[in-house]
Amino acid sequence: MTYVIIAAILLLVELVYFRIADKYNIIDKPNERSSHSTIVLRGGGVIFMLSAWIWSVFYGLNYPWFLIAVMIVSALSFIDDIRSLPDSVRLVGQFIGMGLLILQLFTSSPDSMIAESALWIKVLFVIAALIVCVGATNIYNFMDGINGITPGYSFAILIPLFELNRKMGFVDESLIVVVLLANLVFSYFNFRPKGKAKCFAGDVGSVGIAFILLFMIGMLIMRTGDITWLIFMVVYGVDGFCTIVHRIMLHENLGQAHRKHVFQLMANELKIGHMTVTFFYMLLQLVISMVFVLVIPDTVWAHWIYLGAVLVVLVLGYVWFMRKYYHLHAEYLESLKK
Repeated sequence: MTYVIIAAILLLVELVYFRIADKYNIIDKPNERSSHSTIVLRGGGVIFMLSAWIWSVFYGLNYPWFLIAVMIVSALSFIDDIRSLPDSVRLVGQFIGMGLLILQLFTSSPDSMIAESALWIKVLFVIAALIVCVGATNIYNFMDGINGITPGYSFAILIPLFELNRKMGFVDESLIVVVLLANLVFSYFNFRPKGKAKCFAGDVGSVGIAFILLFMIGMLIMRTGDITWLIFMVVYGVDGFCTIVHRIMLHENLGQAHRKHVFQLMANELKIGHMTVTFFYMLLQLVISMVFVLVIPDTVWAHWIYLGAVLVVLVLGYVWFMRKYYHLHAEYLESLKK
């Protein structure tokens, strides 16, 4: 019954936000680099940050530093949705938020393998976590480009996390359930064919859900001492990283908007429906993750071998796809100059 009440509150909160966004003209206008062609309300993903705080009202302030971290990065991202902020401001905010998130990991897992390790190992872990997680957050944000991909991909991460948590109890189960409910509510308004989405997540949504997911995965890593659980984000990670490398090879400004990700070429140049592309990414990540959880032996070597094999296959798949279809995007860019 508590979850039903929370779901109703989340739906009400989203509808109230739509009224606010409509009144204050918080919208996303399409341009030549967009994958949509109609004006859509922006920032509906604020429901993810609010879901964390609504969860705390019902279940207690069990993770206070985490809640503050999500609020900081979401607030900055929401401001950036309304009016553009300097990259330096956003990055500083993200590093502060991630620092608080890491503090929460150590506070919540004082008996973990990492927390009880030598000081130099802790320092290396914190430095690596800051760099990797801020990078992962921005990649998650970059990948929010077509209808449904943010909530769809988030389901592909939350489902295996929920399954693992039932066995290992590395994070409060109610938090996963409430975030799942928020994702379900947002999906109802965003997981729709092109031109029919009621709202977009905005930076506030993609960055907010990324922080929440990274916290859950971080709690799992703290519990097991195994960083290969980052495989839950491997599809986004490979697409995002390889696209950055590709753009560097093309001598492009990485701060400039683009639509060179694989999913963007699928939706724009190959004219594959948004929902089809979203399902492809969602199912690909879900299959990779569930095989990791249910099939691969629970040993360090087995985990690393599987992760390495997945990385090789995904990178080769990315290279093959770009060699075969990137010329279509190049032709599109040339048409803009005429």
